[in-house]
Amino acid sequence: MSARVPQPVPRPHPYLDHPLPLPFAHRGGAADGLENTAAAFRRATAAGYRYFETDVHTTADGRLVAFHDATLDRVTDARGRIGELPWSAVAEARVGGTEPLPLFEELLEEFPHARWNVDLKAESALRPLVDLVRRTGAWDRVCVGSFDEGRVARAVRLAGPRLATSYGVRGVLALRLRSLGVPVPLRPGAVAAQVPETQGGVRVVDRRFVATAHRLGLQVHVWTVNAPDRMARLLDLGVDGIMTDHLQTLRGVLTERGAWV
Repeated sequence: MSARVPQPVPRPHPYLDHPLPLPFAHRGGAADGLENTAAAFRRATAAGYRYFETDVHTTADGRLVAFHDATLDRVTDARGRIGELPWSAVAEARVGGTEPLPLFEELLEEFPHARWNVDLKAESALRPLVDLVRRTGAWDRVCVGSFDEGRVARAVRLAGPRLATSYGVRGVLALRLRSLGVPVPLRPGAVAAQVPETQGGVRVVDRRFVATAHRLGLQVHVWTVNAPDRMARLLDLGVDGIMTDHLQTLRGVLTERGAWV
């Protein structure tokens, strides 16, 4: 019998070319209420962050807006569903009464060294996002995720293998089952599992989950973690990235460990 030939470990996607663990500014650092605004991302940049998490919707006339909710109601001084409003109306809204909603293309341009973790909040945003990444050549700067695994799979079919993606709910469940010894299939091509620490009172992230992801060449990024003791516990488990609303808290925890770059 011939000896088994070792299989090469795949090279990480260029999106991940940063010393671990990765600190993510969740919605730019949402703790001050100005989430997903250029002002928030400027503050995150000033705090030393390179990885930003954001969300995208499309307006009625197809403009790709960086915003979390389907409606303007919660965090702006305006009302209405983004998908039912033209960009001219959405552009008048102010987050916290002061900050305009940015187009995602504007953020790519203003922060050329940033890496963006983008949550596809609506099916209508899929093609505009892929078209934008293709047109701007931002393949190494954007990782696409969604709770809807099928939506991410459709993005991959449209964009091709250069697009970095994370697993949706179905993919995370499959990875969790893998960590428990259940041989279920996984969508190929993802670069990370981006997960909550727990879901519905059930722990998602433990040593087996992290170890299984690493054996498969996947990073584990955990959201949204704001307490320093939880950050420390997850780092001790070996997670590869943490998303936080509290920028200085995560920076302090990583600095104490000599892990802030």
